[in-house]
Formats: sequence, structure tokens, C-alpha cells
Amino acid sequence: MAKITVLGAGVMGTAFCVPLVDNGHDVHLVGTHLDQDIITTMQAGKPHPRLGVHISGLSLYQHEALSEALKETDLLVLGVSSAGIGWATKQLAEHLTQALPIAALTKGLSADLQVLPKLLQNGLPADYREQVRLLAITGPCIAGELAVRRDSSVILAGDDPDTVSKVRAWLETDYYHVWPSHDLIGCEACAALKNLYALVIGTAKGKLEQAGEADNKALMHNLSSSMFAQALAEMRVLISYMGGDAASVDGLPGAGDLYVTCQAGRNGRMGRLLGLGLPFSRAKAEHMAEDTVEGAELAKTIAAEVFDAGKQGKLDAGKLPLLHLAIAMVTQDAPAEIPWKQFFKA
Repeated sequence: MAKITVLGAGVMGTAFCVPLVDNGHDVHLVGTHLDQDIITTMQAGKPHPRLGVHISGLSLYQHEALSEALKETDLLVLGVSSAGIGWATKQLAEHLTQALPIAALTKGLSADLQVLPKLLQNGLPADYREQVRLLAITGPCIAGELAVRRDSSVILAGDDPDTVSKVRAWLETDYYHVWPSHDLIGCEACAALKNLYALVIGTAKGKLEQAGEADNKALMHNLSSSMFAQALAEMRVLISYMGGDAASVDGLPGAGDLYVTCQAGRNGRMGRLLGLGLPFSRAKAEHMAEDTVEGAELAKTIAAEVFDAGKQGKLDAGKLPLLHLAIAMVTQDAPAEIPWKQFFKA
């Protein structure tokens, strides 16, 4: 049995506790400063307010008790949102007193196209920063399905094979299937980029509604599948540029996670609105004002670096038409016009 501390009581951080509890671990769930009501609700014996399930066997903490939760921890799991990585880094720099494995459920990229686990590591105290073993948990896993023990498959990526093997044994159950990878950068980057591409692919739904129903009830799966394939091609270019293994795009971290993200969620909902012809600023303000659209936030975050790398000849903009479309839609209110002539350039 291991002591495992999960920082972040949102849907994924909390759902991730289910296989840990089922495996008999000592599981400590710590809410962020934004999770106070969630922790209070769960401490009262009620279901998680967003997951709708009750998870027993957890030790629950508000964020002020992070130091206590971290004592003698064998594994720290980062379950905060990408927007919360700065807050989490500051908290861990203050309260983490030892080097230990840190597994990231958090998905995102920094403005200079750095994966967030590396950003976190750089913010830890120098005396043990390099001793911390980083891991990334990626793949097609919807929190609501994991919380009720639906079969889910993920990749556990890390630079140290022994740590990956040990942690994999702690996580895997008969419904939570875990495969190892050496490619932390590629897997983590896929997990972030899939949100941006799911937004673009989601425009097909809006375009279908805008065009109206065909006489033979034909849909627009041809359109969405073409964009799906182009998205994978672009992800390979970006992963290679970032120093990851492009082969990760063809497995669970890339194709698998992009597929499940396209089925439902905030990115697809925003894509539909853009496909209907709404400019992003209006769609966000009028329809999704309270929602964090991860793909849109990523487009804003990496736009400057993408353009700079293009100007310097490091990234070929001609091979990244959907990425540039996403950035233009989000930052310039550009229309969702599919750049067909730029698809599948070698």
C-alpha cells in the first residue's frame, strides 16, 4: 500500500482517486483554493457535486492543510487545471519538503511550448528540483466514466523506467488500464493540443446546422474525419518540434484522446458555435461566458510562439493550417473557413 496525495478536487482529480482506493492505497485528496465548496460537500458525506458519485475511503483536506497531507507521501498527483499550474507550483515550492514522484493529470502548454510538468519542476526548490521524478498520465479518459468504473485506458509516461513501473502497479485495476511510455513531452503535449484541435473539428457540427438538413439526411462526417486526420498530421509536426516522439500521436495520447474529446465537451461546443458563424468573442460572451474552453485558452497562450517560430523558419506554417485557423478564430474572430488546399502537405 502506498500513500498517494492528489492535489485538485475537480472532476478528474477526484475520479482518479477511485482506482487508487480500490487498490487499497492511503489516498489523500486536497482541494485547491477554488475547491473549498467541493471538499466541504464531500466531508459532509455527500457526492461530489459535479461527478454525482460518492467516493468513500478518502482523507479530505482544504488547501490550507496541504503540508499535513504531504507528510510521508509516496506519490503526488497533480490534478489542478492548466490555469492553476502557477498556484500549484507556488504551493508545492512552499510545502513540499522532499523529492518524490509527481504524476500530472494537468494538461497544457506554456507560452514557449513547454509542457506543464517541466514548468512545475522548474519552480520547485533547487536543492531537490532535479531529483523529482516527473510522470504524465494521458489518454482517452473521461472523468465521469472513470468515477463509475467504466473501462478506461491511459498512458503513464516518464523518463525513469523504474518509477514508471512502480507507479503503474499502484494505479492499474481491472477497469483502469495503464500502458507505459518513455515520451513524457510527446504524451503531455498531445493531451494539450487535442483540446485545440477538438475545437476546430467541432465546427463541422455547426456547419451542418447552418447548411440545413439534406434531403437524404446526409451528415458531415466526411468533413470532420478529414479535419481529424489533418489534426493528427499537425500534432506530429508540433510534437517533433517540441522534442517529443511523434509516434505518440498515433496511439492513445494523440488519436485516442482526440477521438474521445471530439465526442463531447466544452471544446466541441465552442467549435459548433463557430461553425454556425458566430465570432469567438460573441460565442464566448453570449453562450459560454462561465466556461473555460481549454482549446481556446491554449490557442491564445501559444499564438506568439507559433508565429515567432514560423518567422524564424523553425515551424512551417504551411503544414499547420488548422492550428493557424484556431488561433485566428480565437484571437481575431476569424470565420471558420476550412483551408482545404493546405491539407496534408509533406
